[in-house]
Amino acid sequence: MEAVLQWLDAAALVIGGARVTWAEVLGAVSGLACVALVARQHVWNWPIGLANNVFWALLFWRAKLYSDSTLQGVFFVLGCYGWWRWARGVSGAPLVVRRTRGREWLVMATAVIAATGMLATWLAHKTDSPAPLADASVLTLSLAATWGQAEKLLESWWIWIAVDVISVPLYVSRGLYPTAGVYVLFGVLCVVGLRRWARDLSDAREAR
Repeated sequence: MEAVLQWLDAAALVIGGARVTWAEVLGAVSGLACVALVARQHVWNWPIGLANNVFWALLFWRAKLYSDSTLQGVFFVLGCYGWWRWARGVSGAPLVVRRTRGREWLVMATAVIAATGMLATWLAHKTDSPAPLADASVLTLSLAATWGQAEKLLESWWIWIAVDVISVPLYVSRGLYPTAGVYVLFGVLCVVGLRRWARDLSDAREAR
């Protein structure tokens, strides 16, 4: 295991003087594949996403983005839930895209605001995180988006877009240029996914 971790942390290439590790390369590839499959509602997005969590947990820890690194472990658990949820469906029928209910919005918003405030405060006082609020926001919003994705909530794509907007400048500030570029592509894929899910929801309503 130690040899594998050392290889993931080794330089795969150098771009503009910046060292790019194998963890960052594999994280980018698996992340893009995962989002593309989510847009198509393909269940294999979940196992690919689990591999992505492992690659980025190491990458973000090395970059001192501790909440982002911790987030990957929580993502792994939510990924297992999402995989089970999509495979199981509802009463034997496939899970379908739906809108987020008012109560769900209230619970998510309350949880995200409270958790972001507490985590940002902890990061600012207990770690050397260079951007505690942005780091915390990426974590809490990503958890909300992943849960929404597991439930096939249309608006989960909007939350992911917010994550991308915050993440790009954050990763640039830490010298993670390829990962920042990947998040730009994530934003594009999120727009595609939002449009595909909206169309699927519209088609399902018309078929009733």
